[in-house]
Amino acid sequence: MQIVDIKEKWTNRINALTIGATNAEGGTRAKTVTVGGETTLPFLTFEGDIPNPPALAGLVVDVVPEDWPDVLKQAIGKEINSPVEWAQKAVRDWKVDLICLKLLGPDPLGRNLSADHAAKTVKDILNAVDVPLILWGCGDLEKDNEILPACSQAARGENCLIGPATDKNYRTLAAIGKADKHKLIGEAPVDINIAKQINILLQDAGFDINDVVMCQVTAALGYGFDYVYTIFERVRIAGLKGDKHMALPQIANIGWETWKVKEAIADDDVLPGWGKLAQRGPRWEAAAAAGYIQAGADILTLAHPESIAITKQTISELSEK
Repeated sequence: MQIVDIKEKWTNRINALTIGATNAEGGTRAKTVTVGGETTLPFLTFEGDIPNPPALAGLVVDVVPEDWPDVLKQAIGKEINSPVEWAQKAVRDWKVDLICLKLLGPDPLGRNLSADHAAKTVKDILNAVDVPLILWGCGDLEKDNEILPACSQAARGENCLIGPATDKNYRTLAAIGKADKHKLIGEAPVDINIAKQINILLQDAGFDINDVVMCQVTAALGYGFDYVYTIFERVRIAGLKGDKHMALPQIANIGWETWKVKEAIADDDVLPGWGKLAQRGPRWEAAAAAGYIQAGADILTLAHPESIAITKQTISELSEK
């Protein structure tokens, strides 16, 4: 009997995108991070090229999230009270590739901090660490339209990744991305059609689609994880088949989403038999990461140092195999 070696061959390559700028490129970063560039599905190196492994971004929040469990706060350490020291620790001790700064402080439902305060935080972190930065808004559309332009200007020339750009604020994000030479995150509410529409809208607004990273609002292993997984996978397959509006790198905001779900934050007595929260929480985050990198995520944000270490090992083992 003849054995046929069947390999999938795709017609297109996922766009390669670089975050960060060195001194020679007009910035101050010691290195840049390039993601994308694949010609096959994740880790299937026998079928195509995967020039850049998934990148890990250490999640840093400008103010301590009130709803985070003590096990996460304690794992990060006293540095959690200073976004600068937190970022330094993530780079120095956890060896992350990038820093993802979540600008929660300006949220009108929280401390409602000013755009100037947010811009100063960005400048302070840029001065404290030398890896590329991701700047993520608070989620309030009106406030993000205030703070993100100020943060973009503060980081001008550093080639950051800024977002999220949605179907409501894409014109503002396209303008600051072009003016200050940054990359953008195009975010969709777990809908492949809206995801493509946002990319088209950004392009129509004059922003280069090759400077966009796609984002689906990430479910963290709870209800909807399987659906989000399939969206990531469908986007990647569409891109490999030749859809230029889908042939873009993807980011999974796991660190921010994981520490909202009951299974990762509920005390031991609430979920008897599920294991101690100190072990369950970071493993829940790492399990979500393991799923999304196999679905097509090129960048993952992670919060717990243990989940960062586990995910690094997972990427290494999958790459070797």
